Amino acid sequence: MSRVGKNPVAMPQGVEANVVGRELTVKGKNGELQFTVPAEIKTAIEENEIVFTLGTTSKQAKAFWGLSRAMVANMVKGVSEGFTKVLEINGVGYRAAVKGNKLDLSLAFSHPVEMEIPSDLKVEVKGNEITITGADKQRVGQFAADVRAWRKPEPYKGKGIKYKEEHIVRKEGKKK
Repeated sequence: MSRVGKNPVAMPQGVEANVVGRELTVKGKNGELQFTVPAEIKTAIEENEIVFTLGTTSKQAKAFWGLSRAMVANMVKGVSEGFTKVLEINGVGYRAAVKGNKLDLSLAFSHPVEMEIPSDLKVEVKGNEITITGADKQRVGQFAADVRAWRKPEPYKGKGIKYKEEHIVRKEGKKK
């Protein structure tokens, strides 16, 4: 057992947290996020920290203890700093552009791909890089994964959409 849950979550300046029943709300400069704390976990705000305690000692309660702490830590980081994912487009004729609230991708299909940008995310395109920014770590990661799923990088020439920090293992082509 990792005991992640016993560590309190520190709230930076400018972040407010509020607990009503099992609903925990965190507000900051990047927005407001909510989390429903499992029934086995008790939540309290002491000074400038959010503290989690176990209600029961069951195996499931211990698992929820660390999960709840990690989720709230990500919420606090999201509303104060935000999360960012950067995607790179590699390939001849592969392009991306933001048009209103849609991401327009040209990925060598017979048609352009248009993706609706969620209202809580910001998407910017500079050259061959797509930057996705938002307060909710899960929403940022899921939208980045959805964009990447349209054209995953292939192992021979590396064409496709990849995460900026991702390393593509290249395969050797045909030999004569």
